Amino acid sequence: MRVAVGSENPVKVAATRRALPDAVAEPVDVASGVPEQPRGRDQTISGARNRAEAALAATDAALGVGIEGGVARVEGTDGLFLIMWAAVTDGERWGVGGGPSLRLPDDVAARVADGAELGPVMDDLLDTEGVAEREGAAGVLTGERIDRESALVHAVASAAGPFVTERY
Repeated sequence: MRVAVGSENPVKVAATRRALPDAVAEPVDVASGVPEQPRGRDQTISGARNRAEAALAATDAALGVGIEGGVARVEGTDGLFLIMWAAVTDGERWGVGGGPSLRLPDDVAARVADGAELGPVMDDLLDTEGVAEREGAAGVLTGERIDRESALVHAVASAAGPFVTERY
């Protein structure tokens, strides 16, 4: 089965390949239709859905997969959280699933709340480039206990549920 991944980010493609090991995952450069730094669960899920739909439309794959990372406030807690969502569609049915949520350190959260994008903020703090295409903020903030790819595997696997089991 061919799966179109709505991103050329190697971490998102690798996460899809791990979540759907029997599929051939192909990256497709598509727009998310949301800001570079999605804010809130609704905007983050919309970005994932938009990517999945656009990737499927651009190919003859069986499924479209969209993955989006964002930031959000979480009711009942303090601070700003990194959130991860994925969407999978065959053009008729949908699956949506989330990955882990990680509280951002106050200094990072303040810069993101002021309008900065998380990836460049992390690059600046770490004096590096491309953290979002490697371990991601998830890796940095968990001492490499999880990384961005493994976190996104859970989101994609959760979203793929309706397509990998008859329980739906």
